[in-house]
Amino acid sequence: MAGAPRGNAVFTVVVTASVLLCAVPMSLVVGASSAPQVTVLAALLAAVPVGPLIACLLWLDRYEPEPRRLLVGGLLWGVFVATAIALLLEGVGGFVGGVSDARMLEIGAPIAEEASKGLFLLLLVWWRRAELDGVLDGIVYAGMVGVGFAFTENILYLASAYDGSGGPGPGGADALTGTFVVRCLVSPFAHPLFTACTGIGVGIAVSSRRRATRIVAPAAGYVCAVLAHAVWNTSTVYGPGNFVTVYLILMAPAFLAAVALAVWVRRSEGRMLAGALADAARRGLLPATDIAWVVDLSARRRSRAYARDTAGPTGERAMRDYQQAVIELGFLHSRYLRGVPPPDFAARGRGYVARISALRPSIAFPGQVVPIR
Repeated sequence: MAGAPRGNAVFTVVVTASVLLCAVPMSLVVGASSAPQVTVLAALLAAVPVGPLIACLLWLDRYEPEPRRLLVGGLLWGVFVATAIALLLEGVGGFVGGVSDARMLEIGAPIAEEASKGLFLLLLVWWRRAELDGVLDGIVYAGMVGVGFAFTENILYLASAYDGSGGPGPGGADALTGTFVVRCLVSPFAHPLFTACTGIGVGIAVSSRRRATRIVAPAAGYVCAVLAHAVWNTSTVYGPGNFVTVYLILMAPAFLAAVALAVWVRRSEGRMLAGALADAARRGLLPATDIAWVVDLSARRRSRAYARDTAGPTGERAMRDYQQAVIELGFLHSRYLRGVPPPDFAARGRGYVARISALRPSIAFPGQVVPIR
């Protein structure tokens, strides 16, 4: 267990320091992008798709909710760090490497932006690998980073559109509206979708026992992210006709396929969790009768409501803690059964079992008698 807290602390320090370090220059970049009132308006419009996108990611994450501080860290990484790194790399490529604006948009930007976003996932693998249980976790973290990145980028694009510096038109309200429709209403999922490719690769890697897969899968995911991003950017260079064609033929189907994959993986996690907990119950680690109240999401909600009605906020908190401990044990035990347990498997397992044993006498599921405290 000694290694895990150190890794947690290092990850927190690195991410926090990076966010704080990059927040200042990115705030200056955003603030200087246009007049203050235009920048504020652009920020409000850029925020429109953020809430729905985050809600969708949290819905996918319901079986084993990831720590909120890590999800917020991913979002802030996208808002400040990934955008700062991408701007720096693209600036170096343009001024030092002599890359043209068109080539930068088509090739340079996808390489730099997907690398800067994917770096957060690599930091998770390096220091917080225990939080990554598979593909769905990779999609959720990647999606949060992508949402944050898109928010900052959209502010800059919207402000540029209004000022007329982002295209051949004169700018103004019409240009701002058109950019808002395209970027915030029609394709708000673009950046989360691109980075999700890297997240899928990372999720495959942490679930695999083969060393080659653990190396190749994240690299392949990154390449797919860059290729999808490059095709998308290229479609915007050669006129609206190409953009619409790429959107209808590639982006929309890819988005629907990604949604279908995420929903399928989410359902698979439910079956996996049930199987792992059944095996854990046979080993005497928890009561088998409790499994259904944890695996089924509607039953999980009913049991929390029952605990709140019968034992108040304290009872509901105990129920939440108990269910979370069982969920964590189930995912950890599943990794053990698949032959890919984390290095601290035994210590973490003992901790979850201890929490389950300590909390179980103080809770009751619907139809059971609540113990007197």
